Amino acid sequence: MHGLRDMREVLAVVLAGGVGERLYPLTKDRAKPAVHFGGIYRLVDFTLSNCINSQCRKIMVLVQYKSLSLSRHIRTGWNILSPELDEYVEVIPAQKRVGEDWYQGTADAIYQNLYSIERVDPKYVLVLSGDHIYKMDYGPMISFHQQNKADMTVAAIEMPIAQASRFGVLAVDYDARVIGFEEKPANPSAMPDRPSTALASMGVYVFNTDALKRACLDDAKQVSSHDFGKDVIPKMIGTHRVFAYMFRDENKKEAQYWRDVGTLDSYWEANMDLVDVDPFFNLYDRKWPIRTRTLDLPPAKFVFANEGVRYGAALDSIVSPGCVVSGGLVKRSVLSPDVRVNSYSHVEESILLPGCNIGRNSRIRRAIIEKNVNIPENTVIGYDAREDAKRFHVTANGIVVVDSMEPAEQRFDIVPPEPAPVG
Repeated sequence: MHGLRDMREVLAVVLAGGVGERLYPLTKDRAKPAVHFGGIYRLVDFTLSNCINSQCRKIMVLVQYKSLSLSRHIRTGWNILSPELDEYVEVIPAQKRVGEDWYQGTADAIYQNLYSIERVDPKYVLVLSGDHIYKMDYGPMISFHQQNKADMTVAAIEMPIAQASRFGVLAVDYDARVIGFEEKPANPSAMPDRPSTALASMGVYVFNTDALKRACLDDAKQVSSHDFGKDVIPKMIGTHRVFAYMFRDENKKEAQYWRDVGTLDSYWEANMDLVDVDPFFNLYDRKWPIRTRTLDLPPAKFVFANEGVRYGAALDSIVSPGCVVSGGLVKRSVLSPDVRVNSYSHVEESILLPGCNIGRNSRIRRAIIEKNVNIPENTVIGYDAREDAKRFHVTANGIVVVDSMEPAEQRFDIVPPEPAPVG
């Protein structure tokens, strides 16, 4: 295990400026790391929680694209550290410190913030993505990096070779030294002893600060995409000691859990991972808490329940504070704070973002409803893909994303359900 002294030599830099084009329209008004997830959380909360749980208390969050809600979330929800002890979660907006361009890639984001990193003067820099779902203690990775006298260490996870083309794929020798790297290859290389498995980069890097500085300065002089995976790592393999660290999952499940929720379908699937009786991703482990901004909302409420037809109930679902299920029925869904489901409405396998309202007698299935959207009475979504596609965005897997209806401007008083229609 690591000691606190070692982690005090580490600066974590969270890359949180991503546009998240494949998550549009959820990223129409917010950066990808600010997208709501699992009811009360934002995507960035999982990386920040990993840092705090790893005793890494110096954290810079680099923001850029539509960063207001992300910056506000971190300011109001992550002011938990002590500046007197040189601990902080600090949001750094893009400043064009070294030129007239915004961040051109992940390596360029670090390059443009070398001034801020040098002022901290850490021994190691931990570079993280702000939009992945996983649990990881970064301390053992730092120890591995030290023991191997590495210049750079890449966290890696075993992955079925059929899925690996979406990620950076590593080739390593028997000492775990990286000898090859391909970014999103069409035909990923298999592990030598496991032909159906590839070794994928998790987007988690440890650098010696001097090596990081040299690599980013050299990359800035080149014509490239200024990306760690495409440019920096392949070049460093030939000139530096680059090692792969095998992911150790703190999720305590049989299968390792790491998700890059880069698409609407993967985002929906990752949310559905949370609602099983024995969920794939455990939010309830008090030894590895996931922190977030707490809201001053009343407890969730279920009213006008009818045991015979199960109205006024939520089954196998996550229901956040402030929600009211008033004579409706919710199954295998994630309800974010301040959501209302009204009488005789059925919601199934759906994600309802904060403040949305489901009108009476509506049927919603396999849908993502954006923040503050008001679904009118008698609306049917998720039952006819052709009709849905005329009004909403429908993914390749048939998930309907609703963001275009008028936002609810008021919260309604509780009204008893009308008698159910006969016949």
